[in-house]
Amino acid sequence: MAKGQEQAAPDAVLTRIGQVVMLHHAGDREEARHRFLGLWAEVGEDGDPLHRCTLAHYLADTQDDPGDELAWDLRALSAAEELAQGGSAGPDGGDGELAARALYPSLHLNLAADYDRLGHREAARLHLRRARGAAGSLAPDRYGEGVRAAIERLARRLADAGPTGDADPPADGPDRPDGWWGPPRQRP
Repeated sequence: MAKGQEQAAPDAVLTRIGQVVMLHHAGDREEARHRFLGLWAEVGEDGDPLHRCTLAHYLADTQDDPGDELAWDLRALSAAEELAQGGSAGPDGGDGELAARALYPSLHLNLAADYDRLGHREAARLHLRRARGAAGSLAPDRYGEGVRAAIERLARRLADAGPTGDADPPADGPDRPDGWWGPPRQRP
């Protein structure tokens, strides 16, 4: 084997997702959403959990409606759970549990923010607690510190909001025995 070839080939889907993320960060939200949806159609509901998680995570950020953003964030969390339970972590089938652990703080933070925007304060607090708990696995780098800072900002906002403002939770909401709001039943 030639020197340098022992490394795994880059993941083409993750590379394409990264390109669309740059488009979104450059300000073209509509085009980014369109391209992300095209990638979602290619990957499919049964595609690699890392691809689905990453796509749904970024697709959520392109949504105009808070309910749609929540639905995509829930899809991302569902795919991360699948990844943690042994789904592949890319073309080489890497450590899915490790990949999921790195994603959980941001996924739960986004869900907490989604529920807060929708007026579901208890669900927001639940996911904020999960984000805090998962943040211990983040490195003390720029990304990790950014996620931790965002968790603390949301915690202050939720503390200022107080316990009022919760809408009635759905029947399968945080009152479920496991306290988790599951993925949406509708398809994109």
